[in-house]
Amino acid sequence: MNAAQSAWIPLALSLKVAGWATLIDLVLGVGLGLLLARGRFPGRELLDAVLTLPMVLPPTVLGYYLLVLIGKRGWFGAWLYEQLGIQLIFTWQGAVIAASVVSLPLVLKAARAAFEGVDPQLENAGRVLGLSEAAVFFRVTLPLAWRGILAGLLLSFARSLGEFGATLMVAGSIPGRTQTLSVAVYEAVQSGQDGVANVLVLVTSLTCIVVLLLAGRLLRGSAVR
Repeated sequence: MNAAQSAWIPLALSLKVAGWATLIDLVLGVGLGLLLARGRFPGRELLDAVLTLPMVLPPTVLGYYLLVLIGKRGWFGAWLYEQLGIQLIFTWQGAVIAASVVSLPLVLKAARAAFEGVDPQLENAGRVLGLSEAAVFFRVTLPLAWRGILAGLLLSFARSLGEFGATLMVAGSIPGRTQTLSVAVYEAVQSGQDGVANVLVLVTSLTCIVVLLLAGRLLRGSAVR
């Protein structure tokens, strides 16, 4: 198997993991971002700090927390295994969970800032015109905040694509099953496969550059709007 062929399998797996992680972050990040932007309750900033922790904690620490939570003997993982026969450790689904946790703050922060940037008078105008709260959100708030949210999602996708530490601890490095791009680069370097490592690094770098350029363009567009 040549270097290009060796790069294709982890690339496809990484895109699948990053895609699913981004979808999870879309739901959780937008919901939590709206809650933190508009909610007024005790401990709001503490909740924001806790949800932002994955940005500053070492990925191996996050991986350990996930093992404690969803491992076969973990708080939630034990119940899943005993009641439903589901094991998340050393699966691509476990890699998705690890990537989504690590990248969630990027969507959360972007969504909160986008929602806080929406003029409340425009939302109140919609209410005066008889729109329900759901209609105000989907017809007024979301159209005004979508650029910032999408920029956060692109950053989340790029972060998920390059996730290494937590993914390695939770999903391991099983070729064709859990070996993502970043893990494949590590394995290639360790085994002296410089050709494979070079291709993997190039593919990862180009993909992340494109995503960052798109995110930057969306953020600039949101700022001048």
